[in-house]
Amino acid sequence: MQAQQGHSQACCNVPPAVSKGYSPKGKYIDLDGMKCYTTGPSHATSAIFIIYDIFGFSDQALQGADILAHADAESGHEYQVFIPDFFLGKPLTHNDYPPDTEEKKKTVGAFFGDRRRRPIMRKKKVPGLRKAIEKQCSGIQKWGSLGMCWGGKIVSLTAQPGTNFSAAAEVHPAMVDPNDAKGIKIPLCMLASKDEDPEAVKAFGEALTVPSHIETFSDQVHGWMAARGDLENEKVKKEYERGYQVLLNFYHEHL
Repeated sequence: MQAQQGHSQACCNVPPAVSKGYSPKGKYIDLDGMKCYTTGPSHATSAIFIIYDIFGFSDQALQGADILAHADAESGHEYQVFIPDFFLGKPLTHNDYPPDTEEKKKTVGAFFGDRRRRPIMRKKKVPGLRKAIEKQCSGIQKWGSLGMCWGGKIVSLTAQPGTNFSAAAEVHPAMVDPNDAKGIKIPLCMLASKDEDPEAVKAFGEALTVPSHIETFSDQVHGWMAARGDLENEKVKKEYERGYQVLLNFYHEHL
């Protein structure tokens, strides 16, 4: 699926991704008892709030945050980026997924069965977390959001009427619902994989009434821009880099 509604062509600022053993550039701060990864220059006036996937602080997600924060510094586009630990140190592990045994099904079922992990419940934490961030990191004037897989649903829910975000993005989003799209009030970018329901992605894009970029990376698996991205595979690495370039261009345009 091609871009919709006025998205600029990608340039070439994203550095090559580190395939293995990535060393994050940022640090961890405390948000009223919740751990939060932060990266990017403190003088940046735009910030990106990332909601990770079910595997938490993966190397791929942290590297992606660093790319968004630093890749285009020379062009004047810089962001403070924050990833709160919504799972409080207890994400799923790669050994738990996919749930192809009875034991794994039980583990994954219990994980998602906890109502505290439901997107509608986690959505309620976002305003307070943003306020806690702003107390420690002054100067932020505009916010963007980015949801990965599970986090994509929360991004949709926090982009509705009354939102304080200026732009939103979702990569390989879970629970794609065209009904959510009808209420979204800010520019939105969605990068889907081959594993999302193509009809749901298409209907979601058609239901949006805001500037948008909807694109499917048809040879990539769910999670390629986060914890399930095998960056030792050159094709995946290339599409990981391209995905983050698309996100950068989108944020440059709307933040």
